[in-house]
Amino acid sequence: MPDTSADDLPLAADFPPATREQWRKLVENVLKGTPETRLLIKTYDALAIEPLYGRKARAQPIAGRPPAAPWSIMQRVDHPDPEAANAEAVHELENGATGVSFVFAGAIGAYSYGLPAGEEAIARALEGIHLDPGIVLDLEPGPHVRDTGHLLARLLKRRGVPPASINVSFGIDPIGIAAIGGANPLPSGDHVGAFSGILSDLSAQGFRGPFAAADGRVIHNAGGSEAQELAYVVAVAVEYLRMLEAGGIALDAARGMIYFRLAADVDEFLTIAKFRALRMLWARVEDACKLAPARPLVLAETAWRMMTKRDPYVNMLRATVAVVAAGLGGADAITVLPFTMALGLPDRFARRIARNTQLVLLEESHLAKVTDPAAGAGGLEDITERLCRAAWTRFQEIEQAGGAWAALEQGMIQNKVAAARADRQAAVARRKDAITGTSDFPDVTEVPVSVLDVPPVPLPPLAAPTFEPLPCIRLAEPFEELREASDRMLARTGARPKIFLANLGTPAEFSARAAFAKNFFAAGGIETMSNNGAAAGEGLIEAFKVSGAKLACLCSSDEIYAREASAAARALRRSGALVWLAGQPGAQEPALTRAGVSAFIFSGCDALATLRAAHAMIGE
Repeated sequence: MPDTSADDLPLAADFPPATREQWRKLVENVLKGTPETRLLIKTYDALAIEPLYGRKARAQPIAGRPPAAPWSIMQRVDHPDPEAANAEAVHELENGATGVSFVFAGAIGAYSYGLPAGEEAIARALEGIHLDPGIVLDLEPGPHVRDTGHLLARLLKRRGVPPASINVSFGIDPIGIAAIGGANPLPSGDHVGAFSGILSDLSAQGFRGPFAAADGRVIHNAGGSEAQELAYVVAVAVEYLRMLEAGGIALDAARGMIYFRLAADVDEFLTIAKFRALRMLWARVEDACKLAPARPLVLAETAWRMMTKRDPYVNMLRATVAVVAAGLGGADAITVLPFTMALGLPDRFARRIARNTQLVLLEESHLAKVTDPAAGAGGLEDITERLCRAAWTRFQEIEQAGGAWAALEQGMIQNKVAAARADRQAAVARRKDAITGTSDFPDVTEVPVSVLDVPPVPLPPLAAPTFEPLPCIRLAEPFEELREASDRMLARTGARPKIFLANLGTPAEFSARAAFAKNFFAAGGIETMSNNGAAAGEGLIEAFKVSGAKLACLCSSDEIYAREASAAARALRRSGALVWLAGQPGAQEPALTRAGVSAFIFSGCDALATLRAAHAMIGE
């Protein structure tokens, strides 16, 4: 028999090659005359993502991790009690983590928790942990950027551990701490000397570094765009290069002291492109400094702003997508925020899920076996290149303002991020950017999850703010506030706020909009009562009165609305109801408004404003 092994059979051998023209014809049939541009997606940097790309010929992989090397599985250690933090660190390393990130109170990624500053706390947190070369240690210091590294150095000296033998990144980021606090954490006077002195001293003691972090979470947590995050970290890194050079450190040595940290978001393709773009941007900076390219260390953390309090199990899915994206984008180490992080200090179960998310993707999915799998993919190559151009333009704007310090002091960075944040929040409010489990498909009766009974760490400001700090937000917060109002009403009265869905006609006619309305109002914690369908005078009013609701929302098809909505609205108004309608009113709006319909809910409306109005009418 002839050899018909899989290696000799092209997968598409029996199919003719597909062409873009064939795809266009199929799309035209679906769009029915609507322009093809409707399929374009715009990012928050105004970059258009096309629906279809071809393969990019002769694409070169972007150097990330060494070939087939896994990324480091980092686990955050942020318990305010050093003894409990130590127990967690030991447990993580014994159960699959290859590194730990010690988060101190007030750090950029502390999110209301973190270790206290001080030598005793650091010593207790590291007790029993053998910092051999196979373990990665990442520090996220708070405002006391000078102390943390020196305290660790003294501890290692007492233990007799050679500094050069451990793999530690120190996370020194005075610009980042200033950006979130509005004040410079370095001693007043010679900032350049203080910064370069800290790093020089650590290097002189034998630590390999890197020491200084350019942390993009500052921008991402504030709602910024991908290009803004990239521009900021490059600007901060360049600022640190200048400070180190001014402190007498050669550029080649200085760039080895700096590393990067980016947020990995639920937008998989944009996150992959962002991590790839960072390496291209840094290579351009190195070229401008007349340095031969060297692979920078790039760390990732799953995004805080995508985390939710409601239906927190969905955070597991968001984190998985983010890890896939960061891993494929070439991140050297990844930290996953536990899925209950937005609710409080996570327990061991939530931390295990965070750890196992990475273990499964590395050990079972073999996600790190291919170097830069995005290379040659037309869409990802195009997004990467255009993201580079957009970020470089924004980086040049920061440079023209005098660099990262000056741009923060002038408020330039804050203003640009605020504009992106407003656009993003508007998209969330209209549910254009859907948050599954919160703004879409919420469960009003969900069972709470558990977190540790540990209060947030109070942290007094280090100094009076001298410029506007960048905020730290979660996009789901406005909807969560409505759900919390619903919970308070349930606790106080025994019932949640409710609305009556006035279904008109047969189930085939009202089901689609009734399901939409139920999901819509549940996003605000409002329960729905309904009838089984009726005409305006056939039991509709009696069902409304039995519901005890103040608000009623008409639900049916456009055809039924044309015949019956006005009469139903009048009848409901006479019965004391405030009447809304599910669907776009179109040409019927004047007649419906005269009949008493005061608001319309539909896909793309400002759901957040509408739900707030509903709460105000119902009364908390």
